[in-house]
Amino acid sequence: MQYFTEMAASHREALDMIRAKYGESAQVLSHKTVRMGGFLGFFAREGVEVTGYIRPERAQEPRASAEARPRPQDFEEEKRKILAQAKADQALQQVLAEIQGIRDRLDERPAAAAEAGDHETIRRVDALLALNDFSESFRREAVSRLRKDFSLDALDDVEEVESAALEWVGDSIRLWKGPEGPGTRGSLPRILALVGPTGVGKTTTIAKLAAIHAVGIGDASGGSRKPQSVRMITIDNYRIGARQQIETYGGIMGVPVSCVETAEDLRKTIAMHSDADLVLVDTVGKSPRDSVRLAEMQRVLAACGPTAETHLALSATTKASDMVQIMRQFEPFDYKAVVITKLDETNRIGNAISALAERGKSISYITNGQSVPQNIELARITRFLMNLEGFRVDRPRLEARYGEEPDESEGGREGRPNSRPSRGAAEDWS
Repeated sequence: MQYFTEMAASHREALDMIRAKYGESAQVLSHKTVRMGGFLGFFAREGVEVTGYIRPERAQEPRASAEARPRPQDFEEEKRKILAQAKADQALQQVLAEIQGIRDRLDERPAAAAEAGDHETIRRVDALLALNDFSESFRREAVSRLRKDFSLDALDDVEEVESAALEWVGDSIRLWKGPEGPGTRGSLPRILALVGPTGVGKTTTIAKLAAIHAVGIGDASGGSRKPQSVRMITIDNYRIGARQQIETYGGIMGVPVSCVETAEDLRKTIAMHSDADLVLVDTVGKSPRDSVRLAEMQRVLAACGPTAETHLALSATTKASDMVQIMRQFEPFDYKAVVITKLDETNRIGNAISALAERGKSISYITNGQSVPQNIELARITRFLMNLEGFRVDRPRLEARYGEEPDESEGGREGRPNSRPSRGAAEDWS
């Protein structure tokens, strides 16, 4: 049996290409979203990869006459053929799953992007990227660019090479640009739903978002906000204490909380809150491998309407290959951006930067502690770069490059290796 794999910009274009190339005998087995084109991991665009096989052509059979009706044994033979084909398809799916597993394990191998014959500065930069848990593919691209862009004499300027590498890392980070104030959707409220695996801190993040918008205190990045009318809705009625937790947060902040179970309940509750500026929807955590329950939750969230924003919460402690897998599994939710949580629980964030760059996803918020409402802020490129270990950081240069104002709470740290934003101590509202 002949198998094929084709890539195109869209699912429809891929199907048209397959039909034109292989004819009506082509059978599609699976499809997935992939990154296509680009240079060194940048400027790539999303496409679709379709896998299938060519169905063997059957000889045209003459019409059965009344004297030559199919015999019972003919039906049994056809049944055996169908069952054999089904088993072959299952075997192919198993092989594809094993291949994906091998690819994931290869991504986790100790990388050797820099070689012994490379300049000492190249090996140093590669070691720093490895220290910060950047993926092997990200490191290889960085090393390849260093070899191409810097002469041997230029590589002797270690600080300049490190600064350039740090800027390449920053250039790979995409920031989400979404509505932040009331009235952005006319008379309709802004609806933001948060999805993600179990244990990444979705409920606490929803409470933090409610606080910075309802109280108007601003987030940890120092901005001030005008208080908005906020509502919280939870569909997490399975986890023990989840409802009580979000209701406690809502009571402290004076934000109404509703609990729903079905799509119809969610639709009616959102309609009831049509006078609000912001409606936040908390969801139950799901394993990215539980496709049935993910489909059920997707059906419920569809009741939020086409203008709703869905953000995916990912823990900064998750390894890069698992992050990529989670983002791929939650792709049907059409999430607009990623919220990176638990940044305070790790000193290595290259995994998150690598995974987001590979999937071409934007970051909306980061959280760095359990305190509500303090430990949340809009994502900033310099915030990630300042958290990298070992690099010599020219902070004014980075802020000028990315147009980000310095955080007053971090004053006096410019130019220091390993300098970090002060997290500050704040009383937990929980």
